[in-house]
Amino acid sequence: MIKRSFLLSAVIVPAVMAFAQQYGGMWIPTEVNEKEMKEMGMKISAKQIFDPSKPSIKDAVVQFNGGCTAEIISPQGLLLTNHHCGYGQIQKHSTVENDYLADGFWAKDMNGELPNPGVTVDFVADIKEVTKQVLAGTDGLEGKAAEDIINKNLDAVKAGFKLEPWQKVVIKPVYYGNKYYAYIIETYKDIRLVGAPPSSIGKFGSDTDNWVWPRHTGDFSMFRIYADKNNKPAEYSKDNVPYKPKYFLPVSIKDKQENDFTFVFGFPGRTTEYLPAIAIEKVMNEIDPAMISVREVALKTLDEKMRADKETKIKYASKYASVANYWKKWIGEVEGLKKSNAVEKKAAYERSLMDKNPKLNSTLIELRRLYAGQGPFALNRAYYSEVVRNAETLTLANFYSNYADAVESGKMDAAIADNFKKRLTGIYQNFDGELDAKVTAKVLALYANKTPQNFLPKDFEKYKDENQNLKQIEEWSKNSVVTGRGTFNGTTAIKDIDKVFSDQKNLVQNLKNDPLMKLFTSMKKAYMDNTEEYFNTYQGHIDRLQKEYMALLMETDKDRKFFPDANSTLRVTYGKVAGSSPRDAVKYGYQTHIAGIMEKYVPKDYEFDVPEKLIDLYNKKDFGIYKDKTGDVPVNFTASNHTTGGNSGSPALDAYGNLIGLNFDRQWEGTMSDINYDPKLCRNIMVDTKYILFIIDKYADAKWLINEMKIVK
Repeated sequence: MIKRSFLLSAVIVPAVMAFAQQYGGMWIPTEVNEKEMKEMGMKISAKQIFDPSKPSIKDAVVQFNGGCTAEIISPQGLLLTNHHCGYGQIQKHSTVENDYLADGFWAKDMNGELPNPGVTVDFVADIKEVTKQVLAGTDGLEGKAAEDIINKNLDAVKAGFKLEPWQKVVIKPVYYGNKYYAYIIETYKDIRLVGAPPSSIGKFGSDTDNWVWPRHTGDFSMFRIYADKNNKPAEYSKDNVPYKPKYFLPVSIKDKQENDFTFVFGFPGRTTEYLPAIAIEKVMNEIDPAMISVREVALKTLDEKMRADKETKIKYASKYASVANYWKKWIGEVEGLKKSNAVEKKAAYERSLMDKNPKLNSTLIELRRLYAGQGPFALNRAYYSEVVRNAETLTLANFYSNYADAVESGKMDAAIADNFKKRLTGIYQNFDGELDAKVTAKVLALYANKTPQNFLPKDFEKYKDENQNLKQIEEWSKNSVVTGRGTFNGTTAIKDIDKVFSDQKNLVQNLKNDPLMKLFTSMKKAYMDNTEEYFNTYQGHIDRLQKEYMALLMETDKDRKFFPDANSTLRVTYGKVAGSSPRDAVKYGYQTHIAGIMEKYVPKDYEFDVPEKLIDLYNKKDFGIYKDKTGDVPVNFTASNHTTGGNSGSPALDAYGNLIGLNFDRQWEGTMSDINYDPKLCRNIMVDTKYILFIIDKYADAKWLINEMKIVK
């Protein structure tokens, strides 16, 4: 039985949030904790959420472009997801003259909807547990011997599914390989942009408000799925027609109350709820702080140029947001782990189970030894990977290094070469060599100063001074093929990448003489020689022991109902509408309103500007049917649903399965929920459907979209 705990209610409506989940939960939809969901207030059945044999809510929920979640809200395939999930597509359609990021975009009808080559949505048609088939013949085996048999079994299980031409099967492990599930997936490839508010609405508060509450962000955008005349997946074509879904979500504009039941349905990316205490300690004290420090340097450097130059702001907008997102998340995660006493709690839990099952004692002792031994290598891995990732000059050098290796090893063919060119072109499209020279100079100095010499290339201490680094990097960059500023074969990679890559042998020779390539190659060699193999060896032992530890946990703790860690597969989480009290004398209500937007309004500020039309609507109190009992339009709200990255864009549903909000963030004090869910601190943040419809209707004058939906009043 799951223990119940009680939270201090929010400031707006005094109430007790009963039945709070002690451990959170991201449940496989075929195995939801239906009993507890109904105890907490759910009025529908688990079959109505997921039923492979007839239409159910799962038929309205899709994975959007491989990373976010989206949901269908009309019988014509209208798709709702976050603004930040559609940000890259909005950016690609934007120019300085026609800036949809700044001004928003709203198609006047279906003919005006914009195609997005490469964007996909995935439906989950069915889920089957295949543990017995996958693990057959592995008893008593471990390591490579077990992996070889599992891989053969996986191929056999996949081959056993009878699939339609537009379907595929994906099999994923859960509980660290103690169970396996097969997912039948249908992918649609013609996805068109329908509408998006301006960033001053969709990204209101930007990086200052990211991960924090109270929040006032209209983080939504709209797309549409198109299909062939038979309603099946097809590549983009003018002849395609709007997709007719098996199910679409009714949209509720009823007022929300503290303690209302909610559930979130989507594709959470990755959690590690079952790590031992020693692993949490390493994340909190070493790994997260290292990654935070590198991104902090990169972000500060980019921000200075973006504030001063509009073209740079547009070019780097998506990139900056991506880097800043997890930088801020990690800061909150560290604070939350400390505040919730996560290490002490997990250690106490381990001790309590060791009394019940002595086998756990030896397993945990060995896990502690392995994590302690891996520590220095894990820390250098964190620094190295973040330096290469955030200094795009080094990212580019890494791509060219891999290209040269492929050419010299004889593994290069036309398809591989085209893939390299495509990926490099994508980087160059939004790359400023002079700006990145500054970023590279600074993160190199940080790496040289923070990393023990035994992990670094010989004489790397010369990079400890960022000013000296900048002079050197800038000099090298001007003549480097890598940065796209130096010429080769009479042109640059930015101007004509095909011509640069047409002479493979000479290009490789040029790269070998390039000082930036020599710098990166020395860094990579030092990392591979001094870190990679040692880290991976430890990790292999940890992974095998973590599987054993997970099995022992499930065997020993009979009172706990376990759910698998998130792994980007379809999951259900549930909770209640609730405010929070994250710190002494601080109480947060569960709902924000447009009035709060006006309180934060800073004219012309890139984070807190407000469109004139929204100001006019507010001043006239022209709220239509979208105001709540306060007389204002609710913007965002919080609840105790256990969410993570990948849940962005997930539908928040009420007790009857109606759409009441769009998940887009978590409260900063609870971002450690990926590792340690704490019902007192962990809150997910959602855009209220009232605000979404208000913006579509009153602000965008796109009533034709409202008319497609089924509105629950």
